[in-house]
Amino acid sequence: MATWDIGPYGNDFAQDWAEDLQESNDLYFIENTLDNVLSAAGAEVLEAPYGAEGIAAVEALLRLYERGGVSDEDTRHVDDWVGAIKGRFRLRTDLFEKAGRALDMILSERSELRELWQDSEHYEQWRAGVEAQKARLQG
Repeated sequence: MATWDIGPYGNDFAQDWAEDLQESNDLYFIENTLDNVLSAAGAEVLEAPYGAEGIAAVEALLRLYERGGVSDEDTRHVDDWVGAIKGRFRLRTDLFEKAGRALDMILSERSELRELWQDSEHYEQWRAGVEAQKARLQG
């Protein structure tokens, strides 16, 4: 996975996911991505692409409800999407709960993405970013 930043969109998987999000006019794509992460609950490992997409989906959800992190060039696609559909949806507490469970899975011992980051010098920063997403889910 080509990675240039610890942020939720600082890798190729997340950028591809954000581009695909542009084709969505509702929350289905986000929910489907979270379901993909959670469906690995019975698997031996959550593969890195699903983990990266899960983090991207959580951040898109947070941005939609004005709980997003820093905006930069990497967040451009998602910020454009949020601007286009903002205000169309009531708060979906079920999605926030699902997003929290997905982040727990991404941070778990069975996560290939966590393992890849753990092998890098930026693991603590990456983990803190994911934990910050969890905190923003709580409001």
